[in-house]
Amino acid sequence: MPLWKLRIILIIQFLVLLTDGAPPFIPKSRGGRRRLRTSGRLLAKPNPVKCSRRPRQLLDESTGHYYFFSEDSYFKGNKANWLDARNLCRELCMDLISIESPIENELIQQIIAEKGLRDVWTSGRLCNFKGCDKPHLQPRNVNGWFWSGSGERIYATNSTPPGWPEKPWSRTGYIGQFLENRDVPQPDNAEYLLKPDLVNVEACLSINNNWYDDGIAWHDSACYRKKSFICEDSEPL
Repeated sequence: MPLWKLRIILIIQFLVLLTDGAPPFIPKSRGGRRRLRTSGRLLAKPNPVKCSRRPRQLLDESTGHYYFFSEDSYFKGNKANWLDARNLCRELCMDLISIESPIENELIQQIIAEKGLRDVWTSGRLCNFKGCDKPHLQPRNVNGWFWSGSGERIYATNSTPPGWPEKPWSRTGYIGQFLENRDVPQPDNAEYLLKPDLVNVEACLSINNNWYDDGIAWHDSACYRKKSFICEDSEPL
């Protein structure tokens, strides 16, 4: 079989593995256990060859994790939606970044600033699928965010996480800048409010670079949007 045909087959097989973006577990309550999610399609599986050859561009000595930046690789200039980005990371035994400390957040901010990136995907996800009606996840836009890469919950979006100097979520966004004469903090689910026929919810977490004169900060975003991405080593994979 010609090599080009084999490559097409492999690409098709890869696309079949793509999921609806829902993680394989329900976010755990603080101090509780995660529960496996049995509905939905499967995420892409790690590729042993790609895992053994995965790029190690930067080491975070505090976690021992290596990072991979799409813009410093053969992906340069090619952005991906949230699900595609996550699956590309997973094939390398990595996952989209889970930012669980202010030190790691500052590191990622520095990388975005130095490389002049407009925005990047993280593994942050809103729990808006089956099983997300649990009391500890309500209200969902405040308590329903989590890191799909690690399964850890993201601290309440309307509060500063313990040990952090400030809230990582932006103080403003599209609604605050263009629709109301006041700051409306993130997450604001703006695209759903503007395009309800197109977007169900802004369910994915992006780090945007000063879109609204707000510095480098967290924003909720529609998952179909294409962005640069950062992967980090995944212990489960």
